[in-house]
Amino acid sequence: MTLPRPRPAAPLLLAAAIALAGCAGFAGLGSGPTLDAFELRAPADPPVAGRSLARDLVVETPEAGPALDLDRIMIRPNPLQAQYLPGARWTGDAPVMLQRLMVRTLQDANAFRFVGRRPLGPGADFALVSELTDFQAEDTADGTIVRIRLVARLVREQDATVIASRSFTSTAPIAALDTLEVVQSFNAATDPLMRELSTWVLSTLGAALRA
Repeated sequence: MTLPRPRPAAPLLLAAAIALAGCAGFAGLGSGPTLDAFELRAPADPPVAGRSLARDLVVETPEAGPALDLDRIMIRPNPLQAQYLPGARWTGDAPVMLQRLMVRTLQDANAFRFVGRRPLGPGADFALVSELTDFQAEDTADGTIVRIRLVARLVREQDATVIASRSFTSTAPIAALDTLEVVQSFNAATDPLMRELSTWVLSTLGAALRA
């Protein structure tokens, strides 16, 4: 079934991006074997904890399906089709890049004794375990957007108990059919998701430690 797509006179179709690979569809897009590398930035204004939690937190690499677990920038011309921006890639696999952003955002909250990808000693107090289910640019009936969805769980390492779980979704419009515009929209969608995730981690663990 083809969904209706009410669009302005100059639609931003991701399918057109693929059709124009190696042409002039994306400003500055190279047609050779070298891929331009891009990375996302952690929020400049992350949530700051009101008090120290004095605990260690390990942020594990998000689980992801094979279409997302690589360094290519995914686009979906339709919900059942996964393609990638020609001439562009992330600086690392997408789940690892998201892990780095989560670590940096939670470090900047100044709430934990330690935040990292691996524990300093035999084990940490808590672990943030997640699954990345959406991390792509896509066509929708309302326009072309970036969509990110992350399912997160906070686990108490002592007894492997899941103390809380939550799904986080963020979207951002794509202003123009251009590689840099697409990457900037990924950054615009990631920023509020990282802040919301950090706020949830701080409030959830704070409540758990007070209980």
